[in-house]
Amino acid sequence: MTDALIDSIGWTLLHFTWQGLLIGCACATALSLMRNARPEYRYNVACAALLACVLWPAADLALRLQDGAAGTAHIGLAGRMAAAARSGDTSLAGWLQEQLLWIVGFWSVCAALLSLRMASGLVWVRHAARAPLAGPQWQAEAARMALAFGITRTVRLRVAEHLDSPLTVGWLRPVVLVPAALMSGMPPELLEALLAHEMGHVKRFDYLVNLGQNVAEILLFYHPVVWWISGRIRAERELIADDLAARHLGEPRRLARALSELERLQFSSHHLAMAANGGDLVARVRRLVKPGRQALGWKASLPALGLAAACLSLYAHAHAAAARSSVAPAVARVAPVVDFSSCAKPVWPAASLKAQHTGTVTLAFKVGANGRVADARVASSSGHVLLDDAASTGIMKCQFKPGSENGKPVPAWMHMEYVWMLTDGDD
Repeated sequence: MTDALIDSIGWTLLHFTWQGLLIGCACATALSLMRNARPEYRYNVACAALLACVLWPAADLALRLQDGAAGTAHIGLAGRMAAAARSGDTSLAGWLQEQLLWIVGFWSVCAALLSLRMASGLVWVRHAARAPLAGPQWQAEAARMALAFGITRTVRLRVAEHLDSPLTVGWLRPVVLVPAALMSGMPPELLEALLAHEMGHVKRFDYLVNLGQNVAEILLFYHPVVWWISGRIRAERELIADDLAARHLGEPRRLARALSELERLQFSSHHLAMAANGGDLVARVRRLVKPGRQALGWKASLPALGLAAACLSLYAHAHAAAARSSVAPAVARVAPVVDFSSCAKPVWPAASLKAQHTGTVTLAFKVGANGRVADARVASSSGHVLLDDAASTGIMKCQFKPGSENGKPVPAWMHMEYVWMLTDGDD
């Protein structure tokens, strides 16, 4: 990764901490006000919030990459803070700038591990979808039920071992997996109620939406708001499937009895599949048996109030940092200066000279307050590692006059270019 790319990704990840809190605050408030609305409406609000969690940082990253080559500020608050950090600010923004490589590295490793987890889940789904088919009678019932739900795709019913609840996997060729224990031990009318619930998931392409949720959770795993919103989506999704099943059966209590039977089992579901035992099972049974309006208690307002307080606190801190950077031009800052008379000409690597390699390398140096190079990195490669290393080794021996702020020496970054060009005497 280049420095510009690391900076862009790092600041995007950091700024999503307050962006995510802002989205979570709005979502929590909206869901509290819509507590007695249909679950479809709350589901749409939660999905919109999760989509915003992905699109906002994506747009932010795109703008940063657009301007990254020039190293300029981007837009608004985020850009001013990044500019202040790059200019040698010793505040929190400056400290974070120094940690960006570690932050991006940690994020990359965790995202890769979560991606492997999702890949293993997809392998499990592919294997589970090959379980034996249920009997002709149940296949016919599944086909009849799919037709009643308006599902044009063929829905296969398969019997799987080591499951405690029916699961729905796939969306183009959906498969409903039914535990073997339920096929033999649950009354047919209750099992039919659970199948109706799974048909609700199939009808709404919930498996596909769930895959999108998993991608969002991988990319933004470090933010608790993303997990909270995703959890609300899953909870509302189960309520919607319950409503669809209850309307199809015409007997909400039958579905409640079926869910109560599942409650007596030891639940186990897969994170990539749609299970009938998802969400708060007791609350779902109570809602089917005795639906009623929910009062707005003080506990329900705590998430919104907490998110609002955290959002305001972070915004106030960010605004203070931005205010400091906005007056930066009035501060007397002087960039480090190299004493070229102290520099030794970089030695041309023998292998590169023999291969007649040429190119221009741009090096970034952090010059400490004592005038010595504290850190160095390749900002733009010549295309040849040996030439880059040789230029860095040679220029690091130069003497520097440290940068200053209001007359006081301070650590600061500077860039230097070295051109490797063959002359007649180098042949």
